[in-house]
Amino acid sequence: MTDKEQETFNYTYSAKEQEEIKNIRNKYAKPKGQEDKMAQLRRLDQSVTQKASIAALVFGIIGTLILGLGMSLTMTDLLELFGKYQSLGMLVGITIGVAGIILVCLAYPLYNLVLKKEREKIAPDIIRLTDELMK
Repeated sequence: MTDKEQETFNYTYSAKEQEEIKNIRNKYAKPKGQEDKMAQLRRLDQSVTQKASIAALVFGIIGTLILGLGMSLTMTDLLELFGKYQSLGMLVGITIGVAGIILVCLAYPLYNLVLKKEREKIAPDIIRLTDELMK
């Protein structure tokens, strides 16, 4: 190599790669300060609806499974488990199915109830944050 080749420096800059590196680094770096107030407001608001959705979904899924059990007892060969009391088995299956339908129907009112309670619980923080942001 000549002296000129040793003195030169080659550098390839890629803005796309640098941005990707920064994004990956930010995922693992500790937060430098508090989250900004708008992000905190969004997070609090989202947590309220998320809790209500989870409660309603769990309740609705349990109700659906109970409804399915009742339908299975009514419409399949599971009635043979009851032996000579098959007509009683049909009645039990219909009763379980109706109970499942009631649970499914109560999922939405449960959502509204949980949403209302969570909003009441978080209201002072939301009001405080919105007052600070509106100044």
